[in-house]
Amino acid sequence: MDVLRRNNVKVTGSPGSPAVMPAHGFGCDQNMWRLVAPAPAEEFQVVLFDYVGSGGSDPSAWSAERYGSLDGYARDVVEVGEALDPRDVAFVGHSVSAMIGVRAAATAPERFSSLVMVDPSPCYIDDDTYRGGFSAEDIDELLESLESNHLGWSATMAPVIMANPERPELGEELTNSFCATDPAIARVFARSTFLSDSRADLKSVDVPTLVLECAQDVIAPREVGGYVHAAIPGSDMSTLTSPPETPPPAPSWKSPATSTTTRPPAFDKL
Repeated sequence: MDVLRRNNVKVTGSPGSPAVMPAHGFGCDQNMWRLVAPAPAEEFQVVLFDYVGSGGSDPSAWSAERYGSLDGYARDVVEVGEALDPRDVAFVGHSVSAMIGVRAAATAPERFSSLVMVDPSPCYIDDDTYRGGFSAEDIDELLESLESNHLGWSATMAPVIMANPERPELGEELTNSFCATDPAIARVFARSTFLSDSRADLKSVDVPTLVLECAQDVIAPREVGGYVHAAIPGSDMSTLTSPPETPPPAPSWKSPATSTTTRPPAFDKL
């Protein structure tokens, strides 16, 4: 199978330069990066893709067996890297993709020079010593609601997750993205996401890592960003703040392979 077609891969920017590989979260696709990708493309090769089952990917390549865990999505990342063979990849993972990136880097460490984790959460369920933001009962109710009424769940949850009432068009865009996902695929991805526990994987991350937490997030509370930062040896952390009327300021980030600092446009609360 043609991996580049399977994952709807689109490459922009400077050929032969170190690569930036942004990865979308649950219910989204590569379109979420449209406001961010143009700036690094001035100096880097930018590799955009959709996970199988999302966006413009080939739905015939999807199976519940492969994508019933985050390892299946990590295989997508590694296989796209094998097909393109880009240099010094900085993997930028949003939400659950941050943990997918951790697994991809563990599988093929030679392909990744750094990780950028945007609103990461290694585990969504609280336990005695860890706050993930949800009880096990909360997650069971969330999954039951999604499975029984996918469109209703999407219309209700997307504006809450976006948390930007002054810009309702953003909530509408996320709602449309959620609704566009095949309900059967969304159910499997949701279970892979919200029932996963990647905490034990963090200590093995051995590439330069930047953790970007959001000051206000209904999915990943502030404690989670601090946990990830503390668990990954030598990582850096920055907090994104986003007043309702403006997008959050863009953090500076560095490609360790080139020691080049760039400042992409602001990250919208996605």
